[in-house]
Amino acid sequence: MNVGMLWFDNDPKAGLAIKIEKAADYYRTKYGRKPTLCYVHPSMLPASTSAGAEQPPSLKAGGLEVRSTRSMLPNHFWIGVNGTGGI
Repeated sequence: MNVGMLWFDNDPKAGLAIKIEKAADYYRTKYGRKPTLCYVHPSMLPASTSAGAEQPPSLKAGGLEVRSTRSMLPNHFWIGVNGTGGI
């Protein structure tokens, strides 16, 4: 994914899925297209998906595939449509 939207959310009361849903709703409203992929910092994923994995962990949240990458800062979300290249 080369093209996407950067979203920041540091609300300590909201869980990861809620934050991603907010970002996805905004993306749909702004761009008129449903996002399919979201990159986050590994520390934002639940411990069971990020500890000891050989490949970058991923999960589903808010209808999107969520992948981790160390190139993202904590509390930042890179959201867009899969299939447009790598991050």
